[in-house]
Amino acid sequence: MLQLDTLRESLKYEGGISRRWFMAYGAALASIPWMNRAALAQTRPRFDTNPFSLGIASGDPDSSSVVLWTRLAPKPLEPFGGMSKEPVQVSWVLADDDNMRNVVAKGTAIATPQLGHSVHVEVHGLKPDRWYWYRFRVGDVESPLGRTRTLPSADAVKDELKFAFASCQHFETGYYTAYQHMAENDLDLIFHLGDYIYEGGGRKDQVRQHIGSEIHSLNDYRVRHAQYRGDPQLQRAHSNCPWFVTWDDHEVSNNYAGEISAKENVDTAEFLLRRANAYQAYYENMPLRRRSLPTGPHMELYRSASFGQLAEFQILDTRQYRSDQPNGDRRSPLNEEALNPRNSLLGAKQRDWLQASLLQSQGTWNILAQQVMMGLVGFTKDSDPLSYSMDQWPGYAAERIALMQFMADRRIPNPIVLTGDIHSNWVNDLRVDDRNQETEIVATEFVGTSISSGGKGIDRREGHDQLLSQNPFIRFQNTQRGYVRCRVTPAEWRSDYLVVDDVTVADGKTSTRASFVVEAGQAGAKLV
Repeated sequence: MLQLDTLRESLKYEGGISRRWFMAYGAALASIPWMNRAALAQTRPRFDTNPFSLGIASGDPDSSSVVLWTRLAPKPLEPFGGMSKEPVQVSWVLADDDNMRNVVAKGTAIATPQLGHSVHVEVHGLKPDRWYWYRFRVGDVESPLGRTRTLPSADAVKDELKFAFASCQHFETGYYTAYQHMAENDLDLIFHLGDYIYEGGGRKDQVRQHIGSEIHSLNDYRVRHAQYRGDPQLQRAHSNCPWFVTWDDHEVSNNYAGEISAKENVDTAEFLLRRANAYQAYYENMPLRRRSLPTGPHMELYRSASFGQLAEFQILDTRQYRSDQPNGDRRSPLNEEALNPRNSLLGAKQRDWLQASLLQSQGTWNILAQQVMMGLVGFTKDSDPLSYSMDQWPGYAAERIALMQFMADRRIPNPIVLTGDIHSNWVNDLRVDDRNQETEIVATEFVGTSISSGGKGIDRREGHDQLLSQNPFIRFQNTQRGYVRCRVTPAEWRSDYLVVDDVTVADGKTSTRASFVVEAGQAGAKLV
């Protein structure tokens, strides 16, 4: 294993990190053997406790395949999940009925210690637009039953898509009541937009408590994921339909930007070691395809998905490739530093991919599933000038304005932006530059609140009228907890804002706080 001091000396040149080092370091840190390990794997392991304690999940579906996931962890909060260092053979089966009588695919996978005994089965050759049921088996133990589906073929004309999106599920500050309600809906898909875990140490007098101090090592991140994954409501939502996931900052460290830690006096090499640990643990615990397997501190997560000709999703990564936040990452005016065209949230490669994907899209609706608020929302106290969050798109305003201009000039059909991060609900009608309300609306942004981060949450009215008057593109803003449920048809997009009255108790009540629609071909959200 390469030593940190050696990395510091050999990697840095002119204040940066070389591409050659990225490749060499990745090979040294995260070379995972993918060859057939069946001859070495345990085929009849015995367990004193349930090895499927972290549940099962599916994700990243397309029209002919889907990923089935589990991770063996009989003692999930102990190092290595209570597993030995040997690989283990896990069998899986997939059927097109919930009685599991009509089996359409089955096989075995090897859960290796190098990947935390996680399993990522890519099942191919499936029929499009079909529901399937699946389960795993290891030794004499059978997993719970899961339900998943494939997406319609690219040329399919679909009448309806139903999905939900969520983010920010701080384990300590609340229960996952929203997931309980989400699982009771007949959803096709769930999107998670980041902050699946939080990296901070355990705090007393919380609803629940993190194990240990702030996490840094691979084992730290594995245990933290396991603590979150053990929640029964989260497990139920995962087993009910396939998920598309992406991350924000807390999967690694608060407000990090690319290779740069937000904490002072942390050098690049040290932070990239931490990022590599976090990225590997994230892959191990998510239903992701092998193409997302991390190489050291690098992991390709941005990707596309289409629901026939009805909807095209572009799933973005606004953390890994971004430049450092301007103005010291403080709320600031949209000054010269914030408007610097060199600032990038996406990075050049991802930005080019996104533009090409939008140009090639055949979808009636074109959706960006991403992390931080795109609306140029200004905040002020008294007569102070408006200030903006530099960690969100306003800190990268030139790139954001250029992206809106691209969609306006190319007449991208019906753009919708889905956002998490901010622990509150928003509906924003986006223009090329939101400060100029005389121009046409280009897209509508639906911002979902947190599942639990921030605690109980209230429907706060203080300062609300001032916020809306200073930012007239905001159609709705609310500070309760919950999630957003969407129903999409060729004629209309509908977003229902579901809120939980109290996430600090286990039996909170969920209700619809507001609903908005966007009509196809007519930009702008309308309250219904």
